[in-house]
Amino acid sequence: MSAKVALDLHPDRLLPAEPGQRAIARRLYDTVRDLPIISPHGHVPPRWLAEDIPFTDPTSLLITPDHYINRMLHAHGAPLSDLGVGRGPLSEADARKAFRLLCEHWSAYRGTPVRYWLEDELVSIFGVDVRPSVESADHIYDTIAARIASPEFRPRALFHEFKIDTLATTDDPCDDLSAHRQLREDPTWDGRVIPTFRPDKYLEPALPTWNADLDRLADVSGVDTGDLAGFIAALEDRRRYFTENGAVSSDHSHTDARTDILPESEAARIFAAARSGEVSVDEATALRRHLVSEMARMACDDGLVMTLHPAVRRNHHTATHEKYGADVGCDIPISVEFTDALRPLLNAYGTHPNFQLVLFTIDETVYSREIAPLAGFYPSVYAGVPWWFIDAPEAIRRFRGAITESAGFSRTSGFIDDTRAFCSIPARHDMSRRLDAGFLSQLVAEHRLPEDEAVEAIGDLVATNPRKAFKL
Repeated sequence: MSAKVALDLHPDRLLPAEPGQRAIARRLYDTVRDLPIISPHGHVPPRWLAEDIPFTDPTSLLITPDHYINRMLHAHGAPLSDLGVGRGPLSEADARKAFRLLCEHWSAYRGTPVRYWLEDELVSIFGVDVRPSVESADHIYDTIAARIASPEFRPRALFHEFKIDTLATTDDPCDDLSAHRQLREDPTWDGRVIPTFRPDKYLEPALPTWNADLDRLADVSGVDTGDLAGFIAALEDRRRYFTENGAVSSDHSHTDARTDILPESEAARIFAAARSGEVSVDEATALRRHLVSEMARMACDDGLVMTLHPAVRRNHHTATHEKYGADVGCDIPISVEFTDALRPLLNAYGTHPNFQLVLFTIDETVYSREIAPLAGFYPSVYAGVPWWFIDAPEAIRRFRGAITESAGFSRTSGFIDDTRAFCSIPARHDMSRRLDAGFLSQLVAEHRLPEDEAVEAIGDLVATNPRKAFKL
């Protein structure tokens, strides 16, 4: 493909094709297109912003941290190491090689949200005007490299350029949150970056690292984790530390969504067995389900919003996990059940005035059957918008159709970008705004909703819902 093929963005991308409905969607989108971004769940390293670390090359900025890009290239035969995964800083030659791989496989991303985001980033942020290809790869690389060498493209400048109001990170309970404190105490910084409490590995007694993790938790909290009561107290201590440092939510992802509550004596017995290395798989699973409910109990006390996104088979390919570690793109979704699984937790805490639970899934079959009815009854439950594997145009449209019937618009979370790829944040949120404008425009065109109410609704989806769902 010739390097001269232009790359541009159509102003009506993702809006309805029917002219009358498109005109309505344009008007709705125009009311929210420039509103600030609220990102209550993401994975951008806070140190990038705390230290305003310059981006070194286009590959480490756009490719290496983005498992969406990497998994597709891996599927087409590119070794993850060639994309910079697990390698640390790349030489310019290796960074260019990785970028050429992306451009060489540009056609692999046709029709995917990844391509949509990348095109938006290339044009809107970096001023790229040619379509990626083998021939144009070095030209595009040089264009981006020249941009990120300037002060206007350092993390703090881009944070403000992207109009980010709030950015949440994801953090280990034992993290000292020093980057967050550095930002908060910096008189030259006026952005809002907040931590998120992610205790998954501490709630999984079957993990081989569990005892070592609990020993570290004891060291950091100063609370003995030798028995269940001490362990619970240590987690409560760390949650307090997180709330003192700005956290508004805890994040949880396990194999299933079950929340069975054990008798206190049974939970203590299993915990002791796990601490001594003598716990069975079934016992470890039962304790994990109990501990997830304990997180809900704690949330009633400290007010952290609980987000739950279960049912992903982590590190599906063993060899890749052993070589590169977690979070490199070899996680695969599985099916999930919510109605009975969450009944113990919701019977105990679902109507508590201080409790809020946001439910995410990658199993679309549960939207209309389970999540929407739960969010349409429990005042504590919000339906989390599509993310991860299904944060794509058609999936988001299906979500709105499935959820709105039972839960309306107000019981949804607001868009969640869930990304390590910093420069994709504005593109992802803009995609969501366009899709919501399209969905609402159909209701207006069918005379099911007045346009002035559609304007209010889309404003709520962008600005009100995430603040309410995450207590921002």
